[in-house]
Amino acid sequence: MSINLRSFSPFALLLVSIALIPLAGAATWPEKPVRILIPWPPGGSTDIVGRLLAVELTTRLKQQVIIDNRSGAGGIVGMQIATAAPPDGYTLMLTSTAYGYLIDKQEVPVDIVKSFAPVALIGLGESALAVHPALPVKSVKELIALARARPGELNYASSGIGGFPHMNTELLKLKTGVNMVHVPFKGGGPAIADVVAGHTQIYLGALVTVMPFIQSGRLKLLGVGGTKRNANLPNVATISETVPGYETYIWWGLFAPPATPAATIARLHAETINTLDSPGFVKRLDEQGGAPSKMSTADFGKLMVSETAKWIEVIKAAGIKGE
Repeated sequence: MSINLRSFSPFALLLVSIALIPLAGAATWPEKPVRILIPWPPGGSTDIVGRLLAVELTTRLKQQVIIDNRSGAGGIVGMQIATAAPPDGYTLMLTSTAYGYLIDKQEVPVDIVKSFAPVALIGLGESALAVHPALPVKSVKELIALARARPGELNYASSGIGGFPHMNTELLKLKTGVNMVHVPFKGGGPAIADVVAGHTQIYLGALVTVMPFIQSGRLKLLGVGGTKRNANLPNVATISETVPGYETYIWWGLFAPPATPAATIARLHAETINTLDSPGFVKRLDEQGGAPSKMSTADFGKLMVSETAKWIEVIKAAGIKGE
């Protein structure tokens, strides 16, 4: 059936053309490079995973996907920049398990649940307990014994207040009663560098972050935080073998500013899910101790709600305050 446009009034044609504009915009996105803000410095697990994803999305979207590290204030600086960006799909944010913005603040300046539109869960990674090679321990059990014998003398590095390593170690302290001193940095990269240099002794962060240093012998791996031993590291015990009930993992996820068009989010979600099926991406993530995890956008949003509630309880129980 053909439509005679001459039968429509000019006003009606104008309305039709206006109505088609959003559809055309959604169909042609992206028409220029896309920026992914990471609220942490280079070198940490979020940065590593973000750069792996950016390579894949560059190919799939046929536009350059650029990583832009904006660190500061435990991730708050980058998160605020991201949530305030125009909701046009050209500025996104990739972050991970980190809840510094919930700590010791009367008014939360930015919130992973309320300040963003969830796009896609990328993957999950085990936590890993690593120490400087000079520390005279060979297991989680020996580290706990040393910490009990020398209360307040051992220092652990973290990516910042409320970051994944901070929360992990405070949970370990809660479950074992040991006293170790927290030394926060501005990201996982600087924290790892400090432990490698021997200024601090302990790092309980993402396995993806510590693996290169374990492989090179610059750090010593004592345990992993999963419920069972890692298939790639069968000789490394789980922390729960010594500390019953201890389990932590890091998630990595992609977010957009609120009011980003649903069609753009749907495209981003679809391309990210396709990336998780890429053998090359899966292999590189697996080599770093991570695994892809597929989830709908709605379920990813629900995960953020439950994760926030989980770590708020740790914050309260450990009495974590801003420093």
